[in-house]
Amino acid sequence: MMITQITPLEHTKGKVRVSFDNSKTLILYKGELQKFGLKEQALLGEELYHELYDQVVGKRAIKRAMHLLEKMDRTEGQLRQKLKEGEYPDDLIEQAVAYVKSYHYIDDERYARTFVRLNQERKSAARMKTDLLSKGVSAEVIARAIEEEIEISPETLIQKLLQKKHFDPEHAAPAETAKMYQFLLRRGFHSSEIMHVLKD
Repeated sequence: MMITQITPLEHTKGKVRVSFDNSKTLILYKGELQKFGLKEQALLGEELYHELYDQVVGKRAIKRAMHLLEKMDRTEGQLRQKLKEGEYPDDLIEQAVAYVKSYHYIDDERYARTFVRLNQERKSAARMKTDLLSKGVSAEVIARAIEEEIEISPETLIQKLLQKKHFDPEHAAPAETAKMYQFLLRRGFHSSEIMHVLKD
């Protein structure tokens, strides 16, 4: 195994990208270059390469995943993306995700249910579904969370939004009603749900 290139990372002090002739790259600290005697065109034995790959960067990926989840709850998709941004190899990302999942530090089902409970009084089911899909939660998990966690009907939520905006359907001009109708459509409510409330 040969090191083909060592490149300092821009905007990141103390880190370098080490490229190998097997097309793999690892992000290491400059101090680790000295510790392991790594230089461009240097040959590495399999044992040293796997120590760097598994023991150094592999363990760092797990620690990074733990740190990210300590700061805020994330979906599996979000965690993968953050690790990818850190240029961890795909198999080490999978290993880190599997590790945190095994301890239930990450759980898309829990995340989706919490999201629905916290947002159901200000977002439609359709908007919450869109938001959760963008965070990498599967459609199946989202559907289950919405079905089992929503305690407020779409019509009740629409009425709350109308009250919040001080909108009275009975006394509103047609142009104002049309504007509110479009607003509610953008919030993800179905036409029938909106018309049911506006007509009543």
